[in-house]
Amino acid sequence: MFSVIVLVIGAYLVGSIPSGVIVGRMRGFDPRAIGSGNIGMTNVARAGGSSAAILTFVGDILKGALPVVFARAAGFPVAAVAWTALAAFIGAICSVFLKFRGGKGVSAALGVWLAISPLAVLVAIAAFAIVFAIFRIMSLASIAAAIAMPPAVAALLLPQPYVMLAITITALVILRHRENIARLMRGEEPKFRAKGKSGAVVE
Repeated sequence: MFSVIVLVIGAYLVGSIPSGVIVGRMRGFDPRAIGSGNIGMTNVARAGGSSAAILTFVGDILKGALPVVFARAAGFPVAAVAWTALAAFIGAICSVFLKFRGGKGVSAALGVWLAISPLAVLVAIAAFAIVFAIFRIMSLASIAAAIAMPPAVAALLLPQPYVMLAITITALVILRHRENIARLMRGEEPKFRAKGKSGAVVE
């Protein structure tokens, strides 16, 4: 039991690492002070361009994936792995290093599910791609991908703790997008647009 507690705490701390803030400092800006103020790759791209966004994206995926990979490799039971994954995700959206603030959690969730079920990720990516191709709105596509995950996990007959994990993460991703949802309902959510060589500007 003690080892599981240590594992979960460690996963939360890893998930709390603010990749976007670290990348921003390396590039001479703070993503919290620009655009939407979000620390995810889409806002990092505003000031840092595509390379900074990619670094942020990779960092966020790794902080979701690595704790899960470790837990599975160490032979922890499925329930403990699910708690580890949830802790890493919560760290991404509620970081102890940022006074319990964080990003939207989409990239960290992607890392979690890449470590648990790449097949389920393919379903979510398909949902993202379809919605993005039709509407060209990143937040809407991200929400669609999150919504697709629980039925994908269930359809693949993954253990119940993973199904509950998928439902919980999806609910939290949607909650973190509540401002985007409000803008979508008002028809005010901006569409994706490219910004020359400096990368994509989206929100």
